[in-house]
Amino acid sequence: MKKQILFFLLICSISAVAQKQKHTKLWYSNPANATIKDISDGWKNDEEWLKALPVGNGFIGAMVFGDVNKERIQLNDKTLWSGSPADNDNPDAYASLQKIRELLFAGKYKEATELTNKTQVCKGVGSGNGNGANVPFGCYQTLGDLWFDFHTSSPYKNYHRELDLINGIASVTYEQNGIIYTREVFASYPDKAMVVHLKASKPGAISFLMDINRPERFTTIAEKHRLVMRGVMNDGHGGDGMHYKVLVSPVIKGGTISEKDGGLQISNSNEVTIVITSGTNYRLHYPDYLNENYEQQLEKRNSLAVAKSYPILRQRHVADFSSMMNRVTFKLGDTDDDAIPTDQLLQKNKETNGEQYLYALYFQFGRYLLISSSRESSLPANLQGIWANKIQTPWNCDYHTDVNVQMNYWPAEVTNLSECHLQLANLISSVAEPGKKTAAIQYHARGWVIHPITNIWGFTAPGEHPSWGLHVGACAWLSQHLWEHYAFSMDKTYLEKVFPVLQEACTFYLDWLVKDPETGKLVSGPAASPENSFVAPDGSIASISMGPTHDQEVIYNLFTNTLLAAKVLHIQNDIINNIATALAQLEPLKIGGDGRLMEWAKEFKETESTHRHVSHLFALYPGSQISYYETPDLAQAAKKSLEVRGDDGTGWSLAMKIGFWTRLHDGDHALKLLNRLLHPVHSSGVNMSNGGGTYNNLFCAHPPFQIDGNFGATAGIAEMLLQSQEHFIELLPALPSAWKTGSVKGLCARGGYTLDIAWKNGKLISVVLLSKMGKECEVKYKDKKIKIQTVAGRRYDITARLK
Repeated sequence: MKKQILFFLLICSISAVAQKQKHTKLWYSNPANATIKDISDGWKNDEEWLKALPVGNGFIGAMVFGDVNKERIQLNDKTLWSGSPADNDNPDAYASLQKIRELLFAGKYKEATELTNKTQVCKGVGSGNGNGANVPFGCYQTLGDLWFDFHTSSPYKNYHRELDLINGIASVTYEQNGIIYTREVFASYPDKAMVVHLKASKPGAISFLMDINRPERFTTIAEKHRLVMRGVMNDGHGGDGMHYKVLVSPVIKGGTISEKDGGLQISNSNEVTIVITSGTNYRLHYPDYLNENYEQQLEKRNSLAVAKSYPILRQRHVADFSSMMNRVTFKLGDTDDDAIPTDQLLQKNKETNGEQYLYALYFQFGRYLLISSSRESSLPANLQGIWANKIQTPWNCDYHTDVNVQMNYWPAEVTNLSECHLQLANLISSVAEPGKKTAAIQYHARGWVIHPITNIWGFTAPGEHPSWGLHVGACAWLSQHLWEHYAFSMDKTYLEKVFPVLQEACTFYLDWLVKDPETGKLVSGPAASPENSFVAPDGSIASISMGPTHDQEVIYNLFTNTLLAAKVLHIQNDIINNIATALAQLEPLKIGGDGRLMEWAKEFKETESTHRHVSHLFALYPGSQISYYETPDLAQAAKKSLEVRGDDGTGWSLAMKIGFWTRLHDGDHALKLLNRLLHPVHSSGVNMSNGGGTYNNLFCAHPPFQIDGNFGATAGIAEMLLQSQEHFIELLPALPSAWKTGSVKGLCARGGYTLDIAWKNGKLISVVLLSKMGKECEVKYKDKKIKIQTVAGRRYDITARLK
């Protein structure tokens, strides 16, 4: 009896916490249609799939359609890829490197481009031009579909489906034949399992046939009252690749289970709980990437989850998920307006550009997606997080390292999800190993390097074409994340672990950089400014040059952060001395004759002035070399560059521009871009210029679906309210004038601080700072700046001092 009371109290306490943000949910009055077949073209989205609702735990994910008579739950396993490890490093590349540099310095861009295109590429077919399902690079793929056929076509009423962002539960309710049916679906991180629960208001009312399949390479059998699906992927070499297995285990209360047509028939049950677990023989471990014990591990996970009752499974999941979501609360305006379905709210915002509930909901949805797609020991979030319903997914659903995977993790630290960031750090540490081989073979350099794409198999070579594939700055850009996690967490043990990776990245660039014969400064090259091109002085169209601004900026950032890390760890050696010397010799940023920040070392005319990439503004955001306060001329030049680039773009491009404008302290322009990003989109094909927006389920439209825009916009909203890239914390630096009243609790600042902020009529009314580490802290609001000597673990109400 005592245990029952304690359990009841625990459930009540968890429920109370989860109800803190009870209105934070997506909801709809109609199901996604599970009977419409997916389009076979992997580069086109399926509209009904983009109405389904996502759940995930970093390992296994699902899209829940919520259909009534036939339900589909589309499944993913984060590790499920085709392909296999391959030798892509090109030993012939180095022989032409010096000649290309000489041609570029001599202004012979046509000849340099031709030689670069022939030599500065990977060996083999690389990513298959983004169609890598059947080549060694591989492709992230759907795990398959779990189907429920309820054997009815009766009409229904009072339909409601929702995604509770705080609890992490997708649910469906409806009335059919006088019976109220309820379903809940969640992905439990504590139990590493997907859980589906069905119940009805009348005993014995639940009957359905359940099956699981995928478009190819699978067998499914029904045995021991469970479904087992297994298969082997294509390794890209004409042989067997990754092995996978899925277990679907129903637990019934009342009724019967029987095998039927290769599936399981549940009949006349009162209540059904279904546990879905999956595994592959993959692990992130260079060079073998092999987990030989995956089947035993899978069976153990499945058995442990099945042994728990549904209330226990649910409680463990809600306690875990809501504890992370409730670290940050965000409210705009005086009311929570969730009175209309989310798809209608999107449409309404297109007309009003002022639905404040939607902004807060979208912000929390970004945090929800990061928790759901990036947890401890999982792979990091890919181009679609964890959710993909195709065999050939767009761009292989890989890790693009020229902005996209970085953008996925921009909100991790500032929105209080620091542990989610570590999955990217683990991937970076892993690819550094094959990256050393690439550096040595491609460039005869020390250290490690990576280019614009990677996969789970350690691909670090350039891409198939230098216009996009020769992004040598990717190593430096990724390395920013290694430092940022320390800057927010102040975890020295972590910094000691990743410092060798930072130092080895610097070592590569020390070998890579060369002196510009005109200026005597160090420049990177040959390299592209992702992924733009220009009209060269010789009249040719080129993308490759020496010293593109983006490369100079990310290398500056890497050198600066590594020197800071060495200081924290009291490390001094010849490499550190060489980094400091090279940093002082880097070609500086330049302002062109038109007042814009120059994208290349010379003032070339870009071929596409409104290009989706704005790579040369890295120093403004997410970097900090360009400062609103310390380098106002460069900040103004960056602003002029943005004005010319315009306010259109792909989804992720719009999100990135939100971040740029927040760093320029222009919250109204940032809000304009947020509203543009929230435009409802229904197109399914690829649009590389101006098709960005938001789908019905709030997934970001590149199009097609690409999750980085969700994460980038979430980070951008946080940057409107709090910035800490300077040597102080700034409150409400880019607050839109339309956001007159609001509050945010739990945002994080560099140095180990958490802040709760409230404002009314556009003015600060409350700020409380929590110091995790206990040091001196400087806080700025408008023209007022104060210093506080803090003690670790203490909270400080500093409102009065900032008024």
